Amino acid sequence: MKLVLLVIAAILLLLAVLLCAAWIHTLLVPRKTADYVPHPDEKRALEYAQKLSRMVACDTTSHQGMHDREKFLGFQKLLAEMFPLVHEKLEKTEIDGNLLFYWEGKKHNRPIVLMSHQDVVPAEGDWIHPPFAGDIADGKVWGRGASDTKCSVMGFFQAVEELLSEGFSPEQDVWLSSSCTEEWAGDGCPKLVDELKRRGVHPYLVCDEGGGIITDPIGGIKGNFAMVGVFEKGKADVKFTATGRGGHASAPSKGSPIARLAAFENDVETHNPFRVKMLPEVAAMFRTLGPYAGFGLRYLFENLWLFKGLLTHVMPSISAQGAAMLRTTIAFTMQSGSDAVNVIPQEASVSANLRFIPHQGMEESLALIQKRAEKYGLTMSVMHKNDYTRPIDIHGEAFRMFQGVISKTFDGMTGIPYVMTGATDARCYQEICDNVVRFAPVIYGPEQMKGMHGINENIAYNCLPGCVDFYKNLIRAQ
Repeated sequence: MKLVLLVIAAILLLLAVLLCAAWIHTLLVPRKTADYVPHPDEKRALEYAQKLSRMVACDTTSHQGMHDREKFLGFQKLLAEMFPLVHEKLEKTEIDGNLLFYWEGKKHNRPIVLMSHQDVVPAEGDWIHPPFAGDIADGKVWGRGASDTKCSVMGFFQAVEELLSEGFSPEQDVWLSSSCTEEWAGDGCPKLVDELKRRGVHPYLVCDEGGGIITDPIGGIKGNFAMVGVFEKGKADVKFTATGRGGHASAPSKGSPIARLAAFENDVETHNPFRVKMLPEVAAMFRTLGPYAGFGLRYLFENLWLFKGLLTHVMPSISAQGAAMLRTTIAFTMQSGSDAVNVIPQEASVSANLRFIPHQGMEESLALIQKRAEKYGLTMSVMHKNDYTRPIDIHGEAFRMFQGVISKTFDGMTGIPYVMTGATDARCYQEICDNVVRFAPVIYGPEQMKGMHGINENIAYNCLPGCVDFYKNLIRAQ
């Protein structure tokens, strides 16, 4: 008994020493503030806002499975008018409304691709400013596509236009890529990638949308931070179906299709089948954000050597976004059953969207959820699936160069790696490029995040000069 007590005392003493060491380490780390605020030339900012306004006013809504090349050719006429040097000096390739521009460099061994999409999602609901008016008001450009992502398209076209006007010649080849089917994961970007493959182009770096300069990225951490998406989770759309005898609702029996589906959904949400793990990229994000947090969070983030396990297991309970960076997720989104209130259906179904994490990829995650579904007598069908993309090496030369461009453009700001839980066209480039990053060089505050795919989409136009300068600096950094 004495030996047991001695062992317990030794463990408690060791724990106390470790906690004190972490406390002292945290006290020694100076608190940082993220005080970046754009202060551009107002005339220049307004000039860019007017260009973006015209682009927003050109309706480029896309719909699942529909190809409307003429709509995008109309948008491209506007681009030709606003960026004449780009269209005069660069080689243009148009494929079914999708665009590639080639700017030949002095060398060809490390080409870069700047990309963002032309299409936008439908604009529904009541807007403060009409979604396709392109109004400029209250220091913002309003309308569908202002932040997602015609701001980026304007940014890199304007950057190249200005560099051409200065007589600049890039050290390496530069490609501008813009699909018109991104919003429904269509075949636009794959066609552009096939064209590059046909030409034997293997980009050194691809920069697409996805991350951005995010305001207050995590609760308790205030300011603007350059969040760089370093890989995308995979995704699948699946359907679970339950069958039974059906019948009249006046004499129900146990185990009806809907009851089994409900039990399955509840089981998955209360006993999640997917394991949590903190990937190196997520740990790097917490470590980088740590100095900007209050003491409590800083104590955890600055001492991941001690608290990594605790954070990994607690985070899913307190933050949906945090959970999405630590494990495969499943969201039940659509359900169907009987067409009448008093009829028990012979068949009912629920559809779900899964997002796969690297430590538990597509095949393993689908097998786990199928096994859970079979427990309730459900069948599973997969309507669409693709696995996660491999991450860029966050310690490699390309990522360090990219961080350097962010720092140069945005007053010393650090490029912080994070996990893209959404999907972008950038995944198509993974086949031909090892260094794919997702970063739109504009500021996304809470209002912009809410408006993306929602109502009253807008972008503050004072961040547009920084957007243009970022692309210019990225081209110069080759």
